[in-house]
Amino acid sequence: MRCRWWLRMPPARRMPWPGRSEERSPARLLSPGPASGVEVMNGRRLMTKRIATGLALGLMFNGLIAVAADAPPAGTELPSRMVPIKPNAAEAYWAPDSRHLIAQTNDPQAVPGARGGQGNLTWIFSDDGKELWRVNGRGQDACSFFFPDGKRVVWTSTRDHLDFPAGDWTDPDNYPQGAELYISDWKGNNVQRLTNNKYYEAEVSVSPDGKWVTFGRQTDGQMDIWVIRPDGTGEQQVTRAADWEEGAPFFMPDSDHIIFRAWRTADQKKTKPTPMTVFSIRRDGSDWRRHTFDNGMNWHPTPAPDGRHYVFVRAETPTNWEIYLGDLAGGEPRRLTYYDKMDILAQVSPDGKKMNWGRATGAKFMSDIRTFVMDVSSLDIGPERRVDWNPEWGQPMLPARP
Repeated sequence: MRCRWWLRMPPARRMPWPGRSEERSPARLLSPGPASGVEVMNGRRLMTKRIATGLALGLMFNGLIAVAADAPPAGTELPSRMVPIKPNAAEAYWAPDSRHLIAQTNDPQAVPGARGGQGNLTWIFSDDGKELWRVNGRGQDACSFFFPDGKRVVWTSTRDHLDFPAGDWTDPDNYPQGAELYISDWKGNNVQRLTNNKYYEAEVSVSPDGKWVTFGRQTDGQMDIWVIRPDGTGEQQVTRAADWEEGAPFFMPDSDHIIFRAWRTADQKKTKPTPMTVFSIRRDGSDWRRHTFDNGMNWHPTPAPDGRHYVFVRAETPTNWEIYLGDLAGGEPRRLTYYDKMDILAQVSPDGKKMNWGRATGAKFMSDIRTFVMDVSSLDIGPERRVDWNPEWGQPMLPARP
């Protein structure tokens, strides 16, 4: 699972283009270059004005006609609802139709977790809860994702390593070894194994053009981001910094840049939640850039279809986690959820109109996580607002040379 372990965030600074080292070595942040934020800030103000002013329009959401005028006042969530399916489901991702979701779902047929709780298997369901089926029926599953062709999915499972210890998807020191990646159709037929080793491989997603799969792999206790083609060729390592643990990679709309989170190896398990940073990098490992600059938890960034914004998790307190909308061009993020427990693992639908996320509905921390859907059409972050990647976004990171 992409779960890890808080935070506050100043505007991003602009930096010159970095060089790159091929060897794994400690990373350092380049010193700031000249400021160039006037255009960005003007753009930010214009966008804020669009959101705040809004347009009166009719929209369909959950079968109801609503009128979306001005954005709600601070402290108010946009309209949302819980997906009415019986099993708990965390970390759901949208299909190309912006209607179906794939998720790791509590299933009595799954191998129990290391802590004795019920394990998860991969399921697909519609966001109205009327359709629901299992994709994989054995082992223990984690992250999954749709291909843009609307026919295939990729998912993580221990199904071929049932003799291995169960492991713990939330503990980097005990990740399930032998977790592999598989591709199948939506119904779980025509299964093809994409990876074949004894490592932990999970945190998987697919590029919008369908040509690449990106994922996290742990080798010798070190987490890195990798890419591979859907036919199993072209496997290559993307990140190589010895002092960062990178994971949860997602392709931006250009199918070249990848947004991800990382924490410093030295910070692991010292503070809960673990401090995390949002970064981006190109698929070939070049142009590594930092996008959050505080010491808190910036976790699980997933891109919006407009190519500029992303949704992510930050912690208000160690037990109150919320979803925010970040801007790669800089500026303060906008809070989207207001709940006194835990909101996690959000993603905006391909049409830019909905956001799904997991909400802990139980009495205990991180318990009874259900999938919720929010109407985010008023945020104006859909594909019709698509912008190209700006090489000035973020702050370059440069591996320190030996």
